[in-house]
Amino acid sequence: MDAELGLRERKKLRTRRLIAETAAQLFVERGFDAVPVAEVARAAEVSEATVFNYFPTKEDLVYQGMEAFEAELLAAVRERPAGESIVAAFGRFVLAPRGFLAATDEDSARFLIAASKMIAASPALRSREREILARYTTSLAELIAEDTAADPDDLRPWVTARALIGTHQSLIEFVRHHLASGPVDHIELARQVWARGREALDLLEHGLAGYGAEPTE
Repeated sequence: MDAELGLRERKKLRTRRLIAETAAQLFVERGFDAVPVAEVARAAEVSEATVFNYFPTKEDLVYQGMEAFEAELLAAVRERPAGESIVAAFGRFVLAPRGFLAATDEDSARFLIAASKMIAASPALRSREREILARYTTSLAELIAEDTAADPDDLRPWVTARALIGTHQSLIEFVRHHLASGPVDHIELARQVWARGREALDLLEHGLAGYGAEPTE
């Protein structure tokens, strides 16, 4: 029975991976909004109902890894070593290279760059992305409130979470801006993302009191 269950679960994972990879290829080639779910199903040789069994919405075909990212982010903050701040733990996780910024070959980098451009070109995907980031903010704020034993009227967990997720969102937009400007060296862009992210997080870590203040005479 255990062996049969293991085989069934492995088959489900293979089917899920096949659907996701097929959808990604089609979306990158023709654009997210131009490819119906029925076409993804035909290309993956499954029924449309099977696609929706694994991915409740079309957007989930693109953002299917986001729940894992959220869980890992919260774990990085929750399980940070003694003495490490929330900002430092967040930065350690978020600034680790991922996606095309971590690609080791040009073919993978080109595909992932095209996928990023595809997301930027789709209003539906950008809307879903904002929903996901809002969910990240809520989850992180609740974790910070629990971790610091904040009372219900304490705004600091929410301010912190919004600042941190805002930094993450700003880095996403930074990457998209550079991708839209023309050909990029993904290794150099990864370096810039780390440097700009570190700069922004240092500002949060050390306080905004003097930032932007006019010089005194």
